[in-house]
Amino acid sequence: MRNVNIIAVLLLAAAPLAASAADGTITFNGEITDKTCTVSTPQGKDFTVTLPTVGASALAASGQVAGRTPFSINLTQCDAGSVATYFEPGATIDASSGRLNNTATANAATQVQLQLLGSNNLALPVAAGGAGQPQTNSQWVTVAADGSANLNYAVEYYAQGAVSPGEVTSSVKYTIIYN
Repeated sequence: MRNVNIIAVLLLAAAPLAASAADGTITFNGEITDKTCTVSTPQGKDFTVTLPTVGASALAASGQVAGRTPFSINLTQCDAGSVATYFEPGATIDASSGRLNNTATANAATQVQLQLLGSNNLALPVAAGGAGQPQTNSQWVTVAADGSANLNYAVEYYAQGAVSPGEVTSSVKYTIIYN
């Protein structure tokens, strides 16, 4: 028994011991505000934007777009300042392009995504902020004296290749952010 104990002690002594040291510290800062707005779109905070039906021939090659459809997020009862929409990255978003994937399950069109556009008609990729990237993927709008703000956007079909006919469905979560 004594030999077993000696062998066990020798094995433990010979085992490599892992050493670790911290390389640095990450500090997180944020702010919670009592500023809020009420989303007052006609359908409420959760709403549907219906794009027009377009022919597959309009989306025959990668990079082609069609069916641009404007929409707004209307806000009321906002405190003074400025507001923006932060479109949340998630399961419906193509992480490499920032466009919305087609999530239709029955009779789905292929090779097509949806692209969000700002009021300036430039693409708004939905992507998580990273080093050197802004946290928002939207434009800031100043709140009017009556406490209202209109955040104007558009959405369009975006071809990843020759699109096949079918249904297109997607969604994106959003958060109103304040400054």
